[in-house]
Amino acid sequence: MKMSSSKAKAHLAKHYFALQGWQAFPFQEEVWRAITKGESGLLHATTGAGKTYAVWLGAVTAWAVQLDRRTVSTKKADDAVEGKKKRARAAPFTVLWITPMRALATDTARALEAPVETLLEAGLLRQPWTIGLRTGDTTSSQRTAQAKRLPSALVTTPESLSLMLTRSDAQVTFSSLRMVVVDEWHELVGNKRGVQVQLALERIRGWNAGLVIWGLSATLGNVPEAMATLLGSDCAQAGRIVQGKLPKTLLVDTLLPPSSERFPWAGHLGLKMLPQVAQEIEQTSGSTLIFLNTRSQAELWYQAMLNYQPDWAGLIALHHGSIDRTTREWVESSLKTGTLRAVFSTSSLDLGVDFLPVERVLQIGSPKGIARLLQRAGRSGHAPGRPSRVTLVPTHSLELLEAIAVRRAIQIKRIEARHSPSKPMDVLVQHLVTVALGGGFTAPLLLEEVRRAWAYRNLTDEEWQWCLNFVQQGGEALTAYPDYRRALPDAENKWHVPDARLARRHRMSIGTIVSDASMSVRYLKSGGGQGATLGTVEESFIARLRPGDCFLFAGKLLELKRVHEMTAYVQRASGGKPAVPRWNGGKMPLSSELADTIVTILDDINQGRLTAANTPELSSLQPLLDIQQRWSHLPTEHSLLAEVMQSREGTHLFLYPFAGRQVHLGLASLLAWRVAQYQPLTFSIAVNDYGFELLSASPADWPALLPELLSVGPNQQPTSLFDDIFASLNAGELAQRRFREIARVCGLIFQGYPGAHKSTRQLQASSSLFYEVFRKHDPQNLLLTQAEREVLSQELDVERLSEALGNMAKRQLDIIQLKQPSPFAFPLMVERFREQLSTEKLSDRIARMLASLEEAAGPVAKTQDKPDDNNVESVSISERITFGMSDHAGRSSSTSPKRSKRIRKVSKPLPLL
Repeated sequence: MKMSSSKAKAHLAKHYFALQGWQAFPFQEEVWRAITKGESGLLHATTGAGKTYAVWLGAVTAWAVQLDRRTVSTKKADDAVEGKKKRARAAPFTVLWITPMRALATDTARALEAPVETLLEAGLLRQPWTIGLRTGDTTSSQRTAQAKRLPSALVTTPESLSLMLTRSDAQVTFSSLRMVVVDEWHELVGNKRGVQVQLALERIRGWNAGLVIWGLSATLGNVPEAMATLLGSDCAQAGRIVQGKLPKTLLVDTLLPPSSERFPWAGHLGLKMLPQVAQEIEQTSGSTLIFLNTRSQAELWYQAMLNYQPDWAGLIALHHGSIDRTTREWVESSLKTGTLRAVFSTSSLDLGVDFLPVERVLQIGSPKGIARLLQRAGRSGHAPGRPSRVTLVPTHSLELLEAIAVRRAIQIKRIEARHSPSKPMDVLVQHLVTVALGGGFTAPLLLEEVRRAWAYRNLTDEEWQWCLNFVQQGGEALTAYPDYRRALPDAENKWHVPDARLARRHRMSIGTIVSDASMSVRYLKSGGGQGATLGTVEESFIARLRPGDCFLFAGKLLELKRVHEMTAYVQRASGGKPAVPRWNGGKMPLSSELADTIVTILDDINQGRLTAANTPELSSLQPLLDIQQRWSHLPTEHSLLAEVMQSREGTHLFLYPFAGRQVHLGLASLLAWRVAQYQPLTFSIAVNDYGFELLSASPADWPALLPELLSVGPNQQPTSLFDDIFASLNAGELAQRRFREIARVCGLIFQGYPGAHKSTRQLQASSSLFYEVFRKHDPQNLLLTQAEREVLSQELDVERLSEALGNMAKRQLDIIQLKQPSPFAFPLMVERFREQLSTEKLSDRIARMLASLEEAAGPVAKTQDKPDDNNVESVSISERITFGMSDHAGRSSSTSPKRSKRIRKVSKPLPLL
């Protein structure tokens, strides 16, 4: 029996799957039913499970039915007027799709277009649906066309959405909108961009009462809270959580080093693993994605691999956010077609894009978090039913311990939670000006709307009034300056932006992504003309170079020729010692979930529950653990290990809370400050993800001091802990640095018009001036309070610090007197040396210490490969430091692991731009 048109439309999603020969998963059908009923919610499923099809086909099915009814009801009237069937007009603006990265927008649009075209060709969709993009890459002609008529579905970013809200006809523009989809919500929920989305959604929901909102996420440890954050305080209870459970195979393994370090140290790139990585790439039939944690590391590994395998020029590529968009798109399309053997990447390829030919992922160094590794693992086998495989490549021996912990955490589903920032005033101030531009607002109604956003559900009347005063006159200190009268109420108490120049400046400054001013890197032709653009680097890096200096960028050795108007002009270089660009955000702390799992693993090892027989990494890690247990102890879940050592430098304390780098910095400073209350001592501090070192030239009785310093009294208030932390650190400088970002977001500082951007130094000077003015003349300014709060919550992670102090106080203190540094203490000493010594002196110092420690440790086990002489070891250390110190020292050699040198042919690894 033939199904009627309306019935067929009620099952559009199922019909599309049938046309493809697919079988829908239960979670997809659940989402289709929920959307049809007008429900909102969060879909949480593994990468590659089919989340896009679940939400997109649900939307098309739901609103194709409604649109069809409207079409049928007017069909007779249309035919009577025109005497023939009217040509089908595209569906109005119905779905808004928000993606966190504009690089994903094009790929997302393609994914949305395919089902619609198939359904249209099959005669199942009466009205065509158009798909459009609205990002920073959208051309002016496309924007003009969208101003006349928006597509049926629009793919955009948080920043572009806020820009759309500044249109005076924004309410009319969004009047036909029925559904909003926020893709990769886990990437937005924990930062200010997510808060920006929350405010925008509440603005649109105020215009469209029946708006349906769905979030898509793959890796979250607090799904209910994430959904509440997305849907807002009024709608959170009515939301639906859909868990996409699939029989997906995930293999997490480790590339074991050929030899084990008994005394490891961090800060190098692990390039001794380069031959093994090359072998793994060669043995993989499909493409391989190699993830690194920073852009500098990606540049160095890519260049080292090209030096090691010159024949792979054109078969391997580099991808990160600072490379020119054209080049990034070429890399992505080549990955999709399977023409690239491997790509070295940062988080720029973490999200969304489907690369079916990718069979394997390699993670160089620690992923620092479980969610991040799961996200990257999903880049391989990115389709239902295909296995995903991620291989961890340790850069030093202690990362083998992290590899064991990561696998355990995945097994027990211990994934990091992500929480929304609470009441960021800079984002709210920016939103007030945005709304004032987009048709204006009345204060009482907007306050209700803002409080529906999860981040501002506890906003007080006093805080709201402060924000209004700030956009009206710049607060108490800036009343005399017209530039800070950015929104004013009229006679009817409706707020508008009074000046076209201020409106233009605001539109150019919308967003919460803050970074140092970037310089474009372009080729300089031999005749002096401008060549192709390679990408962007931060101005602070270029400022350290002189014409003639060489640096690595976009996988090429470049020579700086000149700098003009925020552009660095370069030419290809054939030699020289290159520097490597350094971008902000280089060091990521170990997540608390991963850190806690590491301590559990150490406890299992200590109790004999883990052995090399059931844990392959232990065979390589055992020599290190043997010496640690012989000279000291292992930290456990019930004991806090403290090591004390005397040397010519003074008294060393090594403490191992396993709470992450940020927390250890706060803990070390806090303990040093508290000791100074008992006796006048000066300390040098070194931290890593496992612990910290306090070194004093004068003797300190740590066995007597530590129990008192770590005690947390039952009546101790959190405020006293905050006061101690601020007293122990240069909190004023930290808060002032954080204020720079806040000042840019809230619009105090304008970065300049196109072609006339202000330098980083000018922006810093301006923000410092505002900071001092507010401190002296407006000390109650909430932006100052926010700066201090962000220092505590983001830079020091004070909540985790407080929790760590409590855990340390509960554990039994295990104090060990050392004769020489233990395997756990040695990397902390190297961290301290790194800040004091040049590259050459550091390599000599480490080589001498290693030789002494190896001698004290005794013969190497037969399974370990020991260098024949100290000279070889010294050279190896020098090479590793040279790569690892490139950011710190500003110069780096392009040395790679030893291999017979081959002449590199002139090649074209990337197409002409």
